[in-house]
Amino acid sequence: MARASLGFSPPISYFRQVSHLHRPTPPSAFHVSSTAAPMAHHHHPSLEILGGAKDTFLPALPSLTRPYNRFPVFAWNRHVETIFAAFFRSTPDIKLRRECLRTKDDGSVSLDWVPGDDRVLPADSPLLILLPGLTGGSEDSYVRHMLIRARDSGWRVVVFNSRGCGASPVTTPQFYSASFLGDIREVVDHVGGRYPEANLYAVGWSLGANILVRYLGQESNTCRLSGAVSLCNPFNLVIADEDFHKGFNNVYDKALSSALCKIFKKHALLFEDMGGEYNIPLAANAKSVRDFDEGLTRVSFGFKSADDYYSNSCSSDSIKDVCTPLLCIQAANDPIAPTRGIPRGDIQDNPNCMLIVTPQGGHLGWVAGAEAPFGCPWTDPTVMDFLDHLERGKSNGLPCSGDLESVQQRTEDLPLLEV
Repeated sequence: MARASLGFSPPISYFRQVSHLHRPTPPSAFHVSSTAAPMAHHHHPSLEILGGAKDTFLPALPSLTRPYNRFPVFAWNRHVETIFAAFFRSTPDIKLRRECLRTKDDGSVSLDWVPGDDRVLPADSPLLILLPGLTGGSEDSYVRHMLIRARDSGWRVVVFNSRGCGASPVTTPQFYSASFLGDIREVVDHVGGRYPEANLYAVGWSLGANILVRYLGQESNTCRLSGAVSLCNPFNLVIADEDFHKGFNNVYDKALSSALCKIFKKHALLFEDMGGEYNIPLAANAKSVRDFDEGLTRVSFGFKSADDYYSNSCSSDSIKDVCTPLLCIQAANDPIAPTRGIPRGDIQDNPNCMLIVTPQGGHLGWVAGAEAPFGCPWTDPTVMDFLDHLERGKSNGLPCSGDLESVQQRTEDLPLLEV
């Protein structure tokens, strides 16, 4: 898998020395006010914000008028923040119902839903698809916090666990990759067919964000999604791969390659007697993500080399073709998704896109905001404001305050999730 793709869940042994930290559980419900928030036409100078859709989206995101204030203890360093968020952010205890979806090539992905939502949510409730990062799944804290927030706002939510991730079964000798869009296309078609009255949206992190943006670009003006959010997207996998082998980043590389090898070894029998250019021993004993990609991923998806795979799987090349409302949020100090890889020019030129760059945040960290340090990432309220704004626009033209009252009534009818 392209390095740039992380839903970072490295083995705990790398950072066991900090395992004594306390992890309190945050509140499970989020109140939806019936009073419309004041419109924000300017943003705080601590944030870099640009894009062709800036003037359209910015007024709907009032939180961006406030400064980005990192939590002082755990967010002073990008690596400390990344590791702290990966291991010590609270993980809500949510009951989920799994659906295994067989793909056209006989592969399998797993969709995790909130049980009982079919009974309590209207058929036209907005539906949010969550795409975790590399080796990530529905068990990850950042995924569950977003699920909680959206569901408590009256949204139907499903987590898309890619092949081999989140204990999803592998049924063919092929995993997933930054280049492969077949699975996301089938998932979107599947959930859209099940809920034809609902507007569909998606949020992706890291590798999931890269896949999501590439899907938006390839589908272009025929995309079934009504809106999307990209978080910690590496964008340019060549640049991300360059940085992935520098300094402390080697720790992430080793942790991720170990996680990939663990998934591979569970399904090693599927890869017995693979001929051609496959290098199964290299993949099975990979010391880096590049080793894994060279031995297995690039061959599975028809690339000449790992470099060829990376250069042809960059979501930065897809931004210009995106016709769906898209919010991209990045951290300027992200060690895994370098800021110089962000396609600022294409985002600025695309009337459907807006970019927010925070001064700190690490990778999948963003230990800031009202719930820091153990609660949801700083990004979650902004993401939800953006999605609610899009859904209001897709609804029956209700005024903002009336639509919020409708959302509040719908959430009052829902049983609270257990967290």
